[in-house]
Amino acid sequence: MLFSKKKKDVESTSVPQEDIIENEEFYQKGVATVRGLIAPSALQIQANHLQIGDVLSTTMFVVAYPRFLNDNWFSPIINIDFPMDVAMFIHPADTRDVLKNLKKSAAHVHSQISMQAESGKVSDPMLETAVENIENLRVSLQQGTERFFRFGLYITIFSSDEKVLQKNKSEIEAILEAQLIYTKPAVLRMEQGLASTIPLGDDKLNAGNNLNTAPLSTTFPFVSSDLSSNEGILYGINRHNNSLILFDRFNMENANMVVFAKSGGGKSYFVKLEILRSMMLGVNAIIIDPENEYKHLSETLGGTYINISLGSNAHINPFELPKIPEDEKPVDVFRNTIASLIGLMHIMLGSVTPEEDTILERGIRESYAVRDINENSNFGAIPHSGYPTIADLYEVLRSMDGGDSLAKRLSKYTEGIFAGFLNNPTNVEINNQLVVFNIRDLEEELRPIAMYMVLQFIWNEMRSNVTRRIVAVDEAWVMMQNDDAAAFMFGIAKRCRKYYTGLTTITQDVSDFMSSRYGKPIVTNSSLQLLLRQSPASVDVIAETFFLTDHEKFLLLESNVGEGILFAGPKHAAIKVIASYSEDQIITSDPKQLEEIEKAKEELENDEE
Repeated sequence: MLFSKKKKDVESTSVPQEDIIENEEFYQKGVATVRGLIAPSALQIQANHLQIGDVLSTTMFVVAYPRFLNDNWFSPIINIDFPMDVAMFIHPADTRDVLKNLKKSAAHVHSQISMQAESGKVSDPMLETAVENIENLRVSLQQGTERFFRFGLYITIFSSDEKVLQKNKSEIEAILEAQLIYTKPAVLRMEQGLASTIPLGDDKLNAGNNLNTAPLSTTFPFVSSDLSSNEGILYGINRHNNSLILFDRFNMENANMVVFAKSGGGKSYFVKLEILRSMMLGVNAIIIDPENEYKHLSETLGGTYINISLGSNAHINPFELPKIPEDEKPVDVFRNTIASLIGLMHIMLGSVTPEEDTILERGIRESYAVRDINENSNFGAIPHSGYPTIADLYEVLRSMDGGDSLAKRLSKYTEGIFAGFLNNPTNVEINNQLVVFNIRDLEEELRPIAMYMVLQFIWNEMRSNVTRRIVAVDEAWVMMQNDDAAAFMFGIAKRCRKYYTGLTTITQDVSDFMSSRYGKPIVTNSSLQLLLRQSPASVDVIAETFFLTDHEKFLLLESNVGEGILFAGPKHAAIKVIASYSEDQIITSDPKQLEEIEKAKEELENDEE
């Protein structure tokens, strides 16, 4: 009975089936769908634009191309800095149908030329060009080296402001028209234009042009080099696509770099920034500083700052021998040091005849013999004071037949105005992560000698203590003025990879650097080359050396400070060097900025007192 009662109650309260269906339909209308969530609140279609919610859009398509298209012509559009969608539709055509149409076109053009010839008119260059193009295309299609396509290129621009929308549209038109590529707006077909550029792969506009394979291949937009990797330091921003230029120079075939820029182009700023960031990864750095630009960096980072001058207490003895690496023989180290000393004497003494060269070699060997040093000695056990000096060589040359002339020319470095510069035992230690050799206070005549001597000292350190190290030679053109100095630096560039070192060569005088017969070999032995802003006088030399295009030459002439082109192995990209505020305070060379930093330090010290 209870069951019957319940059944009766259910029957009495039942809802008609029609009402249930109606309620279900009403419920389903209120259910949120993905389409409903992503759809705009409203869509208004105008003749020359669409309004999608609060955003406006307009679509344009390419209607005409020039006879010749250059590679990378579409890259400026891809890298432009405002929101837009780009769609490319490539519809293959049947080669047989194309050949039939080309045959008809050729006959038609030939007929026009014949009619003009019969009427005595001058031949039309446009018709002759058309015949040549048709015949060349027919041959390529028949041989299978080319194919034919219908290509549609559509661009939809977005903005919330109509004036900005039209401004961006005009900017794209100007970029394309400068290359003789013409566009039209999709007037009265904006809805189809939007549908064609959203990622559905549906060509609603169907406004393409006929292109064969060669010109179609130039439309590939992603051709800018990517210099990013998973390790290393940040070198700057890629101006082509705003990506990061991030890599480790020690992972390349060699870690050498050359930096070319006019005065004020930002070359020293870049080098200091690279050294600062590399030191955070444990890389050591040694710098030859001819203009006192790295002192602030050294003081801030707690580096060793060595002043090389006539009145300085810091001395380097060029006769000092390095500790012998495990893979080298003492006899080879001894002979290489003698060869380097002969090169140094050539710079110090000027013109040296072959006969005098022989006397010099004998004199150097005897100077070592006076101190009981030969190729079999244990160089690591000899104290700094145990090596011969220039004074010893001077005394040996005086006592040798034919050495009197050499001794007289050498006397100014032992007894004359330059005495003490080279004539003392080494008292310099470079067991710091950052070491700066400052040669600003030296006379111009002594700078090449000092740079050679310091490089020789660094070379000995590189061979004795192998570690990841950057050696930066600023104003390297000074070394290139002398063949022996240039040859020595080239030798370091070739061999430093073996000792885990990267040589950074910095110069503003490109002509002097490249006029040396060792200039170009140093460049070719550098996996990294950075070209910053150049002067009109030197840009042609740069273009010839690096095979730059006219566009790249113009870029170097118009670049701002810290902008240029970076070559990294087979890749290259336009770079913009960017430092953080803290980094900028450490590496700046601007006298005004440095003065403000010093004032801030003084105020801080006064406040602490």
